Amino acid sequence: MSTNTFALLAFLFAVPAFSQNTNVAFRSKMTFPGQTVANVWGYTAAEREYALIGASKGLIIADITDPDAPVQIVQIPGPNNLWKEVRTYLHYAYIVSEGGSGVQIVDLSKLPSANLDYHYYAGDGPIQGQLGKIHALDIDEAKGFLYAYGGNLFSGGAKVLDLNADPYNPTYAGKFDQLGYIHDGYVENDTMYSGHIYQGRFAIVDMTDKSNPQLLATQNTPDNFTHNTWLTDDRKTLLTTDERANSFLAAYDVSDPDNIRLLDKIQSNPGANSAVHNTIIRGNFAITSWYKDGFTIVDITRPDNLVQVGNYDTYPVGAGSGFDGCWGAYPYFPSGTIIASTINVPGANVGELWVLTPTYVRACYLEGTIVNGLTGNPLAGATIEVVGSDQTTTLPDGTFKTGQAREGYATVRISRAGFQSQEFTVYFQRGDVRLLNTALYSTGGLVVDGQVVREADGAPVPNATVALFSFGGAWGNHHRRRRILPHREYDAGAVRHRCRRRRVRPDDAVQTKNHRRQDPCAGSSCGKQSRARPRCGCQTLPNPR
Repeated sequence: MSTNTFALLAFLFAVPAFSQNTNVAFRSKMTFPGQTVANVWGYTAAEREYALIGASKGLIIADITDPDAPVQIVQIPGPNNLWKEVRTYLHYAYIVSEGGSGVQIVDLSKLPSANLDYHYYAGDGPIQGQLGKIHALDIDEAKGFLYAYGGNLFSGGAKVLDLNADPYNPTYAGKFDQLGYIHDGYVENDTMYSGHIYQGRFAIVDMTDKSNPQLLATQNTPDNFTHNTWLTDDRKTLLTTDERANSFLAAYDVSDPDNIRLLDKIQSNPGANSAVHNTIIRGNFAITSWYKDGFTIVDITRPDNLVQVGNYDTYPVGAGSGFDGCWGAYPYFPSGTIIASTINVPGANVGELWVLTPTYVRACYLEGTIVNGLTGNPLAGATIEVVGSDQTTTLPDGTFKTGQAREGYATVRISRAGFQSQEFTVYFQRGDVRLLNTALYSTGGLVVDGQVVREADGAPVPNATVALFSFGGAWGNHHRRRRILPHREYDAGAVRHRCRRRRVRPDDAVQTKNHRRQDPCAGSSCGKQSRARPRCGCQTLPNPR
């Protein structure tokens, strides 16, 4: 990825709005009458891809190798309950439910045969027969341990099961219940990132010693209802979801547990009041279920600037707040296929599995700083709108970060109440950062009253020249010109002179700061020389009133 100062053109382009579904193609859909569908997972063996579907009446296994013609192989009976979560380790599937029965373990090695062995694990040793309800689970594949969250045992804390000796017959290894109930979590290399939904925070826990875990840190999330967590491949950034209406997918720097920092947060459909549910990471992309919005694909390459680059609405019959729609999505098939679940079709007890093909594209970034043109101070609360795409506002230090999925030219509008708006034409390119550092000037005239006196005796000085110094230069009753990046008319009152504008190519490097330099148009009667021999892309700033 390269970082370039963006280029502008003297003409503007209209940018159409995003389509409903972006960079994701529909392939097929399976329906399951008489039952709902919760989360989904996947399994691949002998070059065949299988969807593992957490349906209310038990695990459904479907062959989706041909994404246009999926085939159901079998349904393994289980507790009749809405909540189902699935994970795999080696050739075993592990299913948990709020319906009880502990952990159901299914041996997948005989697939595509429907004759699969399975049984239930309800605890051994000190928890013999005590493992019943479980809300969610995760598996530390590097270390071979299963973590069961929620339920009735240990106040809903994490129960750790050892899969190393015999994955079909786990053994109890330890627990973490120091912070009480855990709704969901992510574990990698003996480090757990647990989501404490009712406390509104995640915890980082060293689980190396399963009998004596060490709490390293906790951090509240934006909406204080931490549902799930997922770690990036470099183990530096943690993504979190808060299961509330109008909630966010958030990114945190967790590289130093003593200094956790919120980097950015994003909504699937700002203003729609959507609720986020589960996020999962594949490479530099987060695939996140948003209930009534379906699922999104977010480029997380720059975790301090999250940009949505794909989406698919698996619940086209509804929108807004509520907990109907997409429960989860799974993106790890070698083919790239994504499967996503719809809990229930409205008015019918029918769950759905959607089979889709994504196109992963890099985001196009726009970042910069906006200042007050008169004082040079950072300008907070300015709106930066990429017309037809997205908008954001500047932070207290005047900075902003945004982006879009589409390449090409787009109109960028910068505005703030009490200031003159500016528009730019920006050339966006995938993986590149366009930098926009510019100033906004207040609306209306500037009135300065006072008297000029001699310092020695205080006597008035008639016919004195008064200059007002601003960011990057001076205003006064003398002529002064300034290069303005949006090569257009500067709507700030009477303009004395404007040289012929030049066209700037997309790869030009330009700056938005005022440059104090010799006026190339000086020495003429304000116009003739410049019109005859244009040498710059500048225009005169108005004299303040």
